[in-house]
Amino acid sequence: MRLTIFWERMAEHFGPAYADSFARDHVMSELGGRTVYEALDAGWETKDVWRAVCAAAGIPAERR
Repeated sequence: MRLTIFWERMAEHFGPAYADSFARDHVMSELGGRTVYEALDAGWETKDVWRAVCAAAGIPAERR
């Protein structure tokens, strides 16, 4: 998944303003105790980060 697609999906689900806040502030066990930004900076694949966000936020399967 391209990074631009990842951020589009984040904005679609959370709204543009909250997507950034969620990515900066929400520490997820699914990402090894990292935020979205920390996981991406650590080299995680965007598709894996998106899957973690989906699991943590309860995003329905049809929107994944």
